[in-house]
Amino acid sequence: MTLTKKDIQNLGSLARIGISEEEAEKLTPEIDSILGYVGQIKDAVGDVEKRVSAHRNVMREDIPTNEPRQYTEDVMSNAPSREGDYLKVKKIL
Repeated sequence: MTLTKKDIQNLGSLARIGISEEEAEKLTPEIDSILGYVGQIKDAVGDVEKRVSAHRNVMREDIPTNEPRQYTEDVMSNAPSREGDYLKVKKIL
């Protein structure tokens, strides 16, 4: 899509910016270039979306891989103070 000088002036009017004929002439190829670049980005993103399926679950099932309380004693042995199977800490309040 190629913008015309009139399109540029209409955009300027919508943005409440006065654009002269000379400015519109100068801005036309610049804005066309910018829009072309945005189109390339849009196409690249579209290609990525086609290759990567967001609907596929890539996470594994949440299945426990160890027995309950298998590592409790290992973890608790590193605690500075404990009471049974709980860590003992100072009162905060």
